[in-house]
Amino acid sequence: VQLQACGGGLVQAGGSLTLACVASERAASDYTMGWFRQAPGKEREFVAGINWSGSSTYYADSVNGRFTISRDNAKNTVYLQMNELTPEDTAVYFCAADSSYSGNYYLVTGYNHWGQGTLVTVSS
Repeated sequence: VQLQACGGGLVQAGGSLTLACVASERAASDYTMGWFRQAPGKEREFVAGINWSGSSTYYADSVNGRFTISRDNAKNTVYLQMNELTPEDTAVYFCAADSSYSGNYYLVTGYNHWGQGTLVTVSS
């Protein structure tokens, strides 16, 4: 499955942004999906995850309460609504899919399909 992330851009601190990730195959609606981010000079880190139905969501402590992950399986799309953004949220954001049902929502190795990334820049 191919993943296409979009929605990144430049936003002021305190602002909001919504990312979208579109999957190329209908089968992606059966997969756990996740968002990760990678800041310059840092390792890729987990941001949020969602199970196939959307009934379970998972968040990193750093974004819990500010970010919301959701999905629309009819559109093969996963969203990441980001509110109260801070400069520390600046990173390339990647969406990912787990077609192997690893169950490791928080791990980079728990996903076997990755999008190309979209840059989010938060100015102070």
